[in-house]
Amino acid sequence: MEKKNYIYEKNNPDDVIWWVEDVDSIGKMMFTFDKKKIFNIFEDYPHNLTEEQKRIFDKENPYWAEFLKDRS
Repeated sequence: MEKKNYIYEKNNPDDVIWWVEDVDSIGKMMFTFDKKKIFNIFEDYPHNLTEEQKRIFDKENPYWAEFLKDRS
C-alpha cells in the first residue's frame, strides 16, 4: 500500500479535529479525529460520522456546519 504524504493542522490548539492536507492532491477538504481514519468533508459529512464525531465537528467548525446543514 502506498504511503500518503499528509500534513495535519488544527484550527485551534484545543481542537480535537485535525485538518488534513494531501500534498499529492488539490482541492480535497479532509479531516481526522485520530490521524488514522480520514474523512472527506464533501463525501462523508454527516452520514459517515458517529453522533459524537458530528457533534465535535459542528462545535469546532460552525462555518462548515452551517454550510452543510441541509445534509443532516
